[in-house]
Formats: sequence, C-alpha cells, structure tokens
Amino acid sequence: MMDYEGLSGTGALQIKNRSLHDQVASRVRDMIIEGILEPGSRIDEARLIEDLGVSRTPFREALRTLAAEGLVIVRPSKGSTVRKLTPEDVFSMLEVLGQLERLAGELACDRATDAEIADLSALHHRMMAFYAARDRMPYYKLNQEFHSRLTALSKNPTLIEMQANLQARLKRIRYIGNREPENWSGAVKDHEAMVAALTARDAKALGETMARHLSNTWDRVKDNI
Repeated sequence: MMDYEGLSGTGALQIKNRSLHDQVASRVRDMIIEGILEPGSRIDEARLIEDLGVSRTPFREALRTLAAEGLVIVRPSKGSTVRKLTPEDVFSMLEVLGQLERLAGELACDRATDAEIADLSALHHRMMAFYAARDRMPYYKLNQEFHSRLTALSKNPTLIEMQANLQARLKRIRYIGNREPENWSGAVKDHEAMVAALTARDAKALGETMARHLSNTWDRVKDNI
C-alpha cells in the first residue's frame, strides 16, 4: 500500500461539502501536482476515500474528471494510476504550447479591452505577492489562471480549448519548474515582461516572451522528469 505521508488520521484533507466532486478533484489534483501521488503510481482508492472523508461516487467522478484532463489513467477493473509523462511527451507538449501562447499573446494585444488588461495585471500583482512570501502552491495556481486568462483574451475559442488541454496535462511539470529558487526567479522575470508587453500592446514582444517562457520551462524541468 502506498504511504500517503501525513494524510491518515489527521482529518486535515477531509472535504467539507461531500456532494461536490469538483472539490474532491481539486484535492487529488493538488496531490498529483505536489508529488504526493507520484507519476506512474497506482491510486489507492479505498485509502484516499477514507482520508478525504467522501463516498465512492464523488471520488470516482473526480477520477473521471482528472482522466479527462490527462492527469490520471482509469482502467475499468484494474484501478487507476497517475499518468507519467516521458521527456519526449513533455518536450513536444511544451513546444506546441509555446506556439499556442505566442499566438494568444499576439491576438490579446489586438483584441483585449483596457479593462481586461487591467484585470490581468491585477492578477499578476496578486501572484507576485505570493512570490514575495515564497508560497509556491498559491503562486502556482494564480500562474495557471494567468496563462488561461491571457489565452482567453485572444477571443479565439479553438485556441483557448487547445491551450487548456495542454496546460491541464502539464500541471505537475509546470509546478516542478519553479522548485529551484533561480528557476522561480527566472519565471517571475518572464511574467514581468509579459505584463509590460501586454500593457503596451506590443504584440511581437508579448508573443516572443510567451514562446520563450515555455522554452525556458523545458530547460527548468528536463533533468527532473
């Protein structure tokens, strides 16, 4: 049985509203992102159901949600495992995501309203507050929201869908990219440049920064996959 260190007996992970499977999915997703549930490992459903304080039905629904995001592999009658990406998988996804976000940045400079840019800049500043406190998980979640919302400013539904699909599959990878202080600092500098370019509506600069940011992500994670 896998040892989910620090989970049993504490009650700390229990779900308050047991009727909402998305809350269960959020908790299990965080466990995958943080490496509590390791890539390639079998998910001990009975243990997690007990630790989270939920019934089997919302837990199974949560696993289906995570499977649709590409984080979990569900095999009927054989149990579920955490998806493990190969270095080749990660490189190819980041390569494509970099170009999608390049296009998103270019389109956002042309299509976003001043209010939308101001809102995204405000989110960036909230994210920087978590960086100043070195609080990595809240920073990471706002980081993911930043990339999603910037892509949404492209006003291109196909682009938004494709970016969301790849971003979901790379959640754990993006999280470990900021594990080392110098890598996190580099990512923050990228984000500062993104906000500056978007505020100036400099499409070329923002597009290049988005693509470079994803290329830098590969350099930050390639030795830890």
